[in-house]
Amino acid sequence: MAEDQPKLASLVRSGDVQTEAVAITPFVFMSRDISNAYLVTTDAGDVLVNTGFMTGAERTKALFAPHRTGPLAFIILTQSHADHFGGVPTLIEDGTEVIGGPNYNEMWADMNRLQPFFGQRTMKLWGSTLRRDTPQPAVPEVRPDILVEERLTIDLGNRRFELISAPEGETIDNLAVWMPNEKVVFTGNLCGPVWLSMPFLNTLRGDKPRLVRNFLRSMEMVRDLGAEVLVTGHGEPVYGADRIRADFDRIITAVRYIRDYTLDGMNAGKTVHELMRGFAWPEGMAIGEFHGKASWAVKSIWREYSGWFHYEDGTTELYGVPCRSVDADLVELAGGADRLAERAAARLAAGQPLEALHLVDIALGAEPANQASLRVKKGASEALLQASGGTNLSETMWLRAEIAACEAALTAA
Repeated sequence: MAEDQPKLASLVRSGDVQTEAVAITPFVFMSRDISNAYLVTTDAGDVLVNTGFMTGAERTKALFAPHRTGPLAFIILTQSHADHFGGVPTLIEDGTEVIGGPNYNEMWADMNRLQPFFGQRTMKLWGSTLRRDTPQPAVPEVRPDILVEERLTIDLGNRRFELISAPEGETIDNLAVWMPNEKVVFTGNLCGPVWLSMPFLNTLRGDKPRLVRNFLRSMEMVRDLGAEVLVTGHGEPVYGADRIRADFDRIITAVRYIRDYTLDGMNAGKTVHELMRGFAWPEGMAIGEFHGKASWAVKSIWREYSGWFHYEDGTTELYGVPCRSVDADLVELAGGADRLAERAAARLAAGQPLEALHLVDIALGAEPANQASLRVKKGASEALLQASGGTNLSETMWLRAEIAACEAALTAA
């Protein structure tokens, strides 16, 4: 993976060079993938916790083969995203039972129905990260044999598995898998794809918003299990009960702070954009922003509590005519798209790339091929990318895609 890739990009591609399964414990093995797959062995057969993506399934099967101890009794899916269940058709065996969380079938159906919508968005954000030499296979339909409502306990040989509903780090059907005797917990993506970082309560791709109160409740519940080994959906395991509890406390404290900051700001009459701009971490509280970001969490929490209608934007929010409908009028009043681009260039030169983008978006709304506006948009996007530090995957890939689109339009012209 190139050095200029965000940390999350490196994580989801780390399996490309894996040649042996990673032994997390003597009975838990990891296959790295877009989302990792885990093999748990018992003296009466094996269990998989997630299966990875479709494209990595054969590799995962080969990596686990030397460690298999018996028939595959269960595949436990911690959530209904394809990077967790895509390998099921390759890895399932005769007699294997598939287990999913509450509302798994509804969540899968929603994602499947909206593939034409989500697919284009996903490719813009993730296409270059998930590049493959062959076309991506279709997402399989995987219907669990067993659905967990709140809790389900499974005993297999010498091991006990407690399956616990733990929404809403990434999906409302998220399951945590707790092995009480061994003190091992699999969290899926409850804690996000990168440990000790911000949850993504509502992704740029678009999906059902997650509620901050449910996220905090689930985090507290899993923390209180007292795990000594924590296994997430992506990345490396975390060892040590004291460290795991301290890390949970740190994440919970940070997200609570953002929630309280947002609600207090709403009471003080501040707009969501004022709160996003004004957010700053207290010293020592910051956690990673590799997938979600604190300012985006402010926006998600605002909408969770207040809904979609922004009073400060007025009556037009109530109707289906967007502000872009008057772009041509504004361009005409400004004296043409080049005049707006000139003003935008001045804003960019003054270190105001977002204000520059507002102006050129109006110009391009009226004249999509305007060269001056495309050059300013490219420059503003490059300035934002440089300022971002390239740590957040969605932000980085969005800005790179915008830059590439501007370059393509300029070349075509």
